[in-house]
Amino acid sequence: MTYRTKLVLDQFLPYRLSLASNLVSDTVATVYDAAFGLRIPEWRMVAVIAETDAISQFEICRRTRMDKVTVSRAAIALAGRRLIERAPNPGDQRSHLLALTAQGRELYGRIAPKALAIEAQIFGGFKPAEIRAFVSMLERIDAAAHAVGGA
Repeated sequence: MTYRTKLVLDQFLPYRLSLASNLVSDTVATVYDAAFGLRIPEWRMVAVIAETDAISQFEICRRTRMDKVTVSRAAIALAGRRLIERAPNPGDQRSHLLALTAQGRELYGRIAPKALAIEAQIFGGFKPAEIRAFVSMLERIDAAAHAVGGA
């Protein structure tokens, strides 16, 4: 890549990546909120918990890159709706494990197909090879950001 000496925001790749990410996220958020009353952090938690039997809030933070406060607020909201339950963590007495309740699993079963349908609407115009290349680039971007100091 040729390095520029003048910053032009619309040509600044981190900015463009953020714009695209926010637009996709906002599009998805509108559907999740309207159909299920879930905000993006809550949906992400439901999805991550659905992939495991039980998971700690620390692990949710690590996997989703959401901060502790966001995860804590989402956990409180989900517990208040009886979509998740907390249990002692035998591996770490200072934390709890979160698991979906039967109601949470039922919600996940309804929302996951909608998530896949939204993904298909957004990315359906791309060829499979383009999607594979895009995912590969995202993985490389993640690795490069970690190397620069992105934790």
